[in-house]
Parts: sequence; structure tokens; C-alpha cells
Amino acid sequence: MKVLAIESSAVAASIAVAEDNQLICEYTTNYKKTHSQTLMPMIEEVCNMINLDLDELDVIAVSKGPGSFTGLRIGVATAKGLAHTLEIPIAGINTLDALAYNIGYTDRIICPLMDARRNQVYTGLYSYNGNDFINILPSTVVPIEEIIIEIKKLSRQVIFLGDGVAPNIDAIKNNFTHEEYVLAPLNNNVQRASSVAALGILYGTKGKTESYMNFKPIYLRKSQAEREYERKHNTCI
Repeated sequence: MKVLAIESSAVAASIAVAEDNQLICEYTTNYKKTHSQTLMPMIEEVCNMINLDLDELDVIAVSKGPGSFTGLRIGVATAKGLAHTLEIPIAGINTLDALAYNIGYTDRIICPLMDARRNQVYTGLYSYNGNDFINILPSTVVPIEEIIIEIKKLSRQVIFLGDGVAPNIDAIKNNFTHEEYVLAPLNNNVQRASSVAALGILYGTKGKTESYMNFKPIYLRKSQAEREYERKHNTCI
């Protein structure tokens, strides 16, 4: 099974191609350019570098959220356009699942943190049971203090990763001893399309895919425009 993976849920833009158990190519930038400027040129360059004919693809894997509303919409629109043109399914991968999957086997709890602003983080909790990758706490958006409480209940060492670590490092240091937590190294600390691709192959093999017509991103909370509308009109939409 050959997969093209797209990751655009945050600042990093990342494209990967994988086939079965082999990562063929990954192209990642973590620079402040809009994904509308970067994704399609990156896909084109990847295709040229590895002589990829898009008709060879079996699945388009894409990070479906949570994350940046604009970034997700661009990535999902790109994935849906390719899937429509190529007449292949989409494997929608939860952004936090893929971020946590950057970490290989460990006996620690894995806690991805994405900066959701407004003093909140997108987060979840993960662990390995043998070779099985387990979601302990489903994706949520909460203040950092709430996820710290959930981690404390588990009484296990934890690995933190993601762009939500830096804004909340004081809370982490104030609530955990040096023996209780570690920070992921920089190469595992951003969203990567290779993790989206790996999960995309797993999902594709299990038939956990969708048509481009049915596929939608997940946001976990309302956009700023929706919130402003509610404030202005004193209503809920």
C-alpha cells in the first residue's frame, strides 16, 4: 500500500510518501509561511524527487485536527482534491495521535501538547502496550492544569512534546520533578507527515478510510469568527 501524507495542522508543513513498511520520502518545513503557499509546491517537489506518479497511490492520509483552523482547512482541501482526482480514499488521522506517534516504543506516558491559545492546549494521553499504540485519554482542549491532574492520576513518567510545551514549561516544571518527566528531542517535537503516513497505512490496511465527499476535519472548539458572532449577537450557533 502506497500513501501520500499531508500534515498542516500547525506552523509546520510536512509531506511524506510511504509504502508498506518503508518511508520513501519526507519533506518538512517549520517556518512561518502559509500552507497555501507551501503544500502544493512541496507535493510537486516530492513527486519529482522520487519519480512518483500520483496514480500509484492507494490512499491519501491527512492530519484532520485538532489544530489551526486555516491550516487544517488547507490540508483537508488539498487531500480531498487529490482523492477526488485520483479516485482513492482518504485516511483521516487525528493530529494528536500522529504527534504522539512520533515517539517510538516507550514505557512512559506520551502527552502531546499543541498550543490552542486562550491559555489552553489541545492534548491527549497515549501509551504502548507491547506493540499496540493505545489512546488513554481522547483528544480534548483544556487548560494545562487539567491535563497535569490527569497525568498525576496515572503515577507514571511522562514525555511531553509539541508546540504547547514552551508556553507551559513553567507549569510543567512546577508540577513534576526531573525524574517524573522528559521533553522530546527537537526531531520529534513537531508534527510530521511520516507519522501521518505510518498511521495512514495502518488505517488503510484495516479499511478505516472515507470518501472525499464524506471527509471532514475535527476542530474540538468553535472558530474565532463563530465565537465573535456569538458575542455580538448573544446567541449560540
